[in-house]
Amino acid sequence: MPRIQTTCPRCHQPIVAEVQQLFDINTDPTAKQRLLSRSTNVSQCQACGYEGMMSVPVVYHDPEKELLLTYFPPELGLPVNEQERQIGPLINQVVNALPAEKRKGYLFRPQTMLTYQTLIDRILEADGITKEMMEAQQKRINLIQKLITTPAPEDRKKVILDNTELVDGNLFAIFSTLIESASMQGDEKSAQMLSAINKELLEQTEFGRELLAQNQEAQTAIKALQEASKGGLTREHLLNILLEIKSLSALTTVVSLTRNGLDYQFFQSLTERIEKETGEIKQKFTDLREKLLKITRDYDLEVNKHIAAAEKLLDTILADTDLEESVKKHINEIDEFFSQAIRTAFDKANQSGDTARLEKIQKLTSVIEKVSAPPPELDLIQKLVDAKDEGERHKIIEENGAMITDELLQALNSIIAEGQSRKESPELIQVLESIYKEALRFSMEKKLKG
Repeated sequence: MPRIQTTCPRCHQPIVAEVQQLFDINTDPTAKQRLLSRSTNVSQCQACGYEGMMSVPVVYHDPEKELLLTYFPPELGLPVNEQERQIGPLINQVVNALPAEKRKGYLFRPQTMLTYQTLIDRILEADGITKEMMEAQQKRINLIQKLITTPAPEDRKKVILDNTELVDGNLFAIFSTLIESASMQGDEKSAQMLSAINKELLEQTEFGRELLAQNQEAQTAIKALQEASKGGLTREHLLNILLEIKSLSALTTVVSLTRNGLDYQFFQSLTERIEKETGEIKQKFTDLREKLLKITRDYDLEVNKHIAAAEKLLDTILADTDLEESVKKHINEIDEFFSQAIRTAFDKANQSGDTARLEKIQKLTSVIEKVSAPPPELDLIQKLVDAKDEGERHKIIEENGAMITDELLQALNSIIAEGQSRKESPELIQVLESIYKEALRFSMEKKLKG
């Protein structure tokens, strides 16, 4: 991002800030997240401590949703023709980055957003997130902040009881994200506090108690599956386990784990069983069959949707002349479905004798392995962990002296902090701490010699 010099709106001292005006998902899949998080175009003044959004024109482009949005800060007070002059080159960048066959009419009818918040709302609206949904989410965040700042358990209980309508799956999802984030940052105290509040919500609300019961039911079913698998999981065993599950949530979880076993033969056996039974038992089996048919149908539709998206992505990458650059651009979209799409495409090309496509798929596989390979620093840390004793570790450090940098020491520190927050093996933590001390000593000696 380009850096510009401006002045602090509070103390008027000169400051340098990074500016991004074009957010094009076509060339940068992470652009939307940066725009929505308001983490770009923020100025910070070292003199007075001011921090705030900068007034800069913005262009947002999402080719999949055919969105081309522009925002020009009204406080700049520029006439329309000057606004168009500044926005024009950004729109040209959007058009030039698209191949000719993907240049559609929406590109020539950009939508003007009058405020920055309107810009955000329009992007979220295209994702199916309404203003009402955003307001409800903000209420949940406000509730979490209130619970965090209410120290006494009895007072928190009153806050929870006064806001039970906000306690739902979305609230627990936010808590899960916050707890995971605190753990990843090594903030064990915050993680424990958030976990304690989360536990109170589970125990003190009807939704929470239902969630606990469903989770317990799913865990019981999974344990039964594991036990049955030891002696060979038959369709009859699977049916008996499924019959014991009452909640739809737990049933869906178990189906996702046993989808391959719910085949034609399974449903045929279930139908035969229904025909033999009478009364309540017959109805129980019939209801289970209907639920299983719906769950498996929905599950297969979702899987097929992911497979189709992966195949489309594979074709997009293979059509690109620069495979490595294309893989880097889409690295966050490469998952197990994409790996499956590669295997399927390879088999089809092999069967049809399409050697050109085979070669490109093989080259793509090599590029993915290269791009997704862990940094050499992590590889060095792993070698040090695997070393049989301190002498061997010292030798490895000596041989890789150029890699013993401040960045490596910071990485070691982060790994140790994360390991401690996740209650990793004390022996592993001890080894990592020993490696850190040895690497720190080597780094200091190297700097002294320098």
